[in-house]
Formats: sequence, structure tokens, C-alpha cells
Amino acid sequence: MSISKIYSAQLSGFDTHIINIEVDLSNGLHSFSIVGLGDKAIEESKDRISAAIKNTGFTSPKQKNQKVIISLAPADIRKEGPSFDLGMALAYLCASGDIDFNPEGKIFIGELSLEGKVRKVSGILPLVYGLKKYGYKEIYIPKENAEEAGLVKDISIYPIESLDQIIGHLIERKNCQISIQPNTKIIEKENNIYKDNFNVIQGQEQAKRALEIAAAGGHNIAMYGPPGTGKTMLAKAFQTIMPSLNEEEVIEVTSIHSIAKTLDRSFITRPPFRSPHHTSSYASLIGGGPFPRPGEVSLAHRGILFLDEFPEFDKKVIESLRQPLEDYSITISRARGSLTFPAKCILIASMNPCPCGYGKDRRCICNEKDINNYHKKISGPIIDRIDMWVPVSKIEYDKLSSKSSENENSETIRKRVETARTLQIERFIKNGVKNIKYNSEMTVSNIENIIKLEKDVSELLKSSTKRLELSARAYHRIIKLARTIADLDNLKEINKNHILEAIQYRQKGF
Repeated sequence: MSISKIYSAQLSGFDTHIINIEVDLSNGLHSFSIVGLGDKAIEESKDRISAAIKNTGFTSPKQKNQKVIISLAPADIRKEGPSFDLGMALAYLCASGDIDFNPEGKIFIGELSLEGKVRKVSGILPLVYGLKKYGYKEIYIPKENAEEAGLVKDISIYPIESLDQIIGHLIERKNCQISIQPNTKIIEKENNIYKDNFNVIQGQEQAKRALEIAAAGGHNIAMYGPPGTGKTMLAKAFQTIMPSLNEEEVIEVTSIHSIAKTLDRSFITRPPFRSPHHTSSYASLIGGGPFPRPGEVSLAHRGILFLDEFPEFDKKVIESLRQPLEDYSITISRARGSLTFPAKCILIASMNPCPCGYGKDRRCICNEKDINNYHKKISGPIIDRIDMWVPVSKIEYDKLSSKSSENENSETIRKRVETARTLQIERFIKNGVKNIKYNSEMTVSNIENIIKLEKDVSELLKSSTKRLELSARAYHRIIKLARTIADLDNLKEINKNHILEAIQYRQKGF
């Protein structure tokens, strides 16, 4: 009888693949098949699109004596999810002669309900971003995804509510185009939504200082001390001194959460804060599954990964952090192939000094063997990758009763962090370094080319490294940390005080 072709798309990790939806109709006994390596959701599409077509006012494929073959090409790519429903329904209607339009340059994405409504799908932002690179200018998506997709500039987004509406648009050219950009007022509002603020935390000035340095340079930090000293409160308040994401980062972070189906709003403008429980599995933290999905490390990209009770995590889970803490990415390999997810986050770990939590306090009930075994849960390579180890001690009762107004608030600290980050970016641009924003991201070659230490400062660093028996990695991380401290002081050169403070944070001492 007839054949038609419509275009759709799907994600494989962060890669966008164009999917050709081809429909062939021929006379004979009724049959309806979908080929092209689809999953169960695609197999069930036959019933969804048949009902949607019927309830939109056209003759359902199941009401005709004809053989219907829908091919999703290329056939060697595994197809997942219900997002091809809209394209398959339109392709069938074109093949049957019910509608006619030019599909070239158009992409159709959306799940259909039985009554013909177009439902929201996941991963729409990275899909649209990838389609823009392919040169497509007209993208038809569910209305619920429109604001998310509108983050991508210079492309026409058409929000669709129903199959009937899109047919009206394609045939009668009823315009439903939309273009949405991030609202700066939303960003400003979200800067003030957090309950935890640094000015409500009494004492712990050393920990606050360390967290400010960590935020300014993107450094990993571990806090250790007895229970009830404010480690968790400090970690949660850390969000409030982190600057908002820029436009590029908004797209990047929102894309990850859209793929993982954890996006509870149209887009993310603040650094994400992820705090998985210490019983979390390897796959939930790193990512995985038959068709790999991002884990907590990737969901914390451009934000904070807070691991409370750090030694209580499974040793395999802790050791799996080696790659993301060093390379800022996670590679997940499966029989069907490998996928790489970004994982550029700040790790905040908190822990007690011993299994019972009280350490050298008279209430401690742990023997030396228990304490050693507890400390052995964190290996040398992981310790090396954490730039700052900060003690959080018991607070004096007099400080607890003091007024919080006397403490520095998060907004003041955040402004210093923003200034320090600006200095870093300007330095990298001046030296021709691309794709690096924070001191913590510098490679060894970056350090050699960008950071020049005075002779006395260099001698101090070398002697301290030798005396403390630090590794080469720790040596370079001290330099990067000292550079951040100097940026907070708004100084061009690193001096001895900066090196000494950076070395102080390397001493684990719990």
C-alpha cells in the first residue's frame, strides 16, 4: 500500500542518536509488528498508539485488515522507552494517507496516552542539545518538557499536548513554538532557600575556614570528630557558600538529572547536594545497570557529594571513588559497551575518630585494634586524594549560647569564594588553559607552567614533604591548595604562610 518515514532520537549515555521511524503498510491478514531491537516499552507501543489514533478521530491500525511493520533504524542500536510513540503514530498516519506533511528537518519525541495526550519523557535536555549539533531546527516534544528544553538556544521548540494538536499544527500550521531561557530571578531566589547558614553554626572557625577554601578551589575535604560537634550541619551549610551555576553548567547538570529521571523541576540552577546513606551499593554510588545510568557521584556533578560516616561505607564503594576524584569522570563498562559520565564534584566526607565515636575522650570504649581496623577502612590512595583533613572538636557551652548574629553569614563568605574563583578563571585564560575553572583541576603540567614558587617557599615545601613522607600526588595537591588560599587573600604569589596552612590540612591526625 504505502510507506512513510519520520525522525526521532534517543540517548546513549550523553550521545544523541537519530532514529528513523519507517512504516510499511500492505494488504493481508491483520498483523502489527515493531522491529529494530526495541525493549518491552516499545513492544507495548502498539497498543498505545492504536488507541491514541482511534481516540483522535482516525481509524485505528487494529481496525483494518492490513499488515503493519514499523522499523526503528539503525537496527543495531538498542531502543529504550516510550519516547518513540509520537513519531510512530505520525508515521502510521502518513503511510495510511490520513495526513500529509514534509518531515524533513523535524524531530518528534513523546509518549502517548490512550486518549492521545502527549506525556513527559526523560533526558529531553541532552537530546535537544545533541539535535542542535546535528543541525535540526524543529523539535516537537511534550509540553511538560518545554521549559527544560528551552535552555538550548537557537532552536525552535514546539510543545505538544496531544496528537490532535500536533496534527493541527503540521497540517494547518497552527503555531505552538516556544523559547524559554533561565530566569535570573529564579537563580537569585534559590540562593536564599536553604535553612542552614554559616551564621547559625557556633564555633568551629577552623572547619568554616577550611570549607571556604574547599568551595573556592573545588577541593575535597574530610571532617573528623566526635558525634554532635556539627559535622553534618557544616556540610549542609556548605551549599550556601557555593556560587550559582552559570548557563553552561545549568545545562550540564540538568542534563544529568534528566537522564537519571531525578529532575523534579525544569532546570537546576544551584550546585546539587547529594548525600547517599552509608549502606548505598556500589552501583547506586558509581552508576550502572544493564543500560548504565548515572550514580550519586555523577548526580553531584558541579556540586557536593557528602558521605557521612565515611568509613561505614563498603570498602569496594570507597575504593571506587579513586577514578572520579582524580579524573572527574566515571567510565562504566558493560557487555554492550562503555559509557562515561562526568563526575566533577567536591567530596565532603565526615567521620568519627573511632568506632564508638569518642576517640580520646574518657567515654571511648574502643581498644587499639578496633581503632586501627576502623582507620584501615580508608586506604592510602583515598587519603591522598582528599586535600583537606579537618578536626571538628567539641564546642564549649559558652559558645553555644552566644548570638548567631555575631557570626559571619553565608552570603559574605560566598562573595569571597566568587572573587577567588574569578581570579582562577582569569589566570587560566591568561595562560591559554581551556576547560579548567578551579585550582583543584590543574594537572602537573599546568602547575609547572602557571605556578612559580619563590626559592624560599619551594625549599619549605620540599623539606616539609620529605619530613612528612608525602607522595608526589600530595605534593602537587599542597601547591594547588596553597594557590587557592592565596587567591582568597587576593595575592598573586604564594608565600610561606599559604604553604604552611595547606600542609596543616594534609595532617590527618585523627
